Amino acid sequence: MTTAVSHGKAVLAELSPLHRSLRRAIPEVYKGFGELHHAAFADGALDAKTKELIAMAIGVVEGCDGCIASHAQAAVRAGASRQEAAEAIGVTFLMKGGPATIHGPRAYDAFCEFADAAAAGESPS
Repeated sequence: MTTAVSHGKAVLAELSPLHRSLRRAIPEVYKGFGELHHAAFADGALDAKTKELIAMAIGVVEGCDGCIASHAQAAVRAGASRQEAAEAIGVTFLMKGGPATIHGPRAYDAFCEFADAAAAGESPS
């Protein structure tokens, strides 16, 4: 019997209390990271959607499930389509090879999980 594994919401739910705990211990570091995050994802020559797809792809290359889930969710919020997500993930296969063929499907699953939730009118968080 196969159990469904969530690569999106469940990952974020697991990490959220851990982040809260560490944020209490080092609030200024989190504040600085938050400012960097805000600046990096601000619209410029690249829009936020493109930047989120890049970040999700980097999560695939780095094998970071939390990065994948967070940026898949943000890419959905920014209006990325399933095809855009799939193509961004496809580039990781070229750049990372075999390991990306493991984390890439996880990223696509996470993206689709958040896209399905958004389509159903669920809260994006």
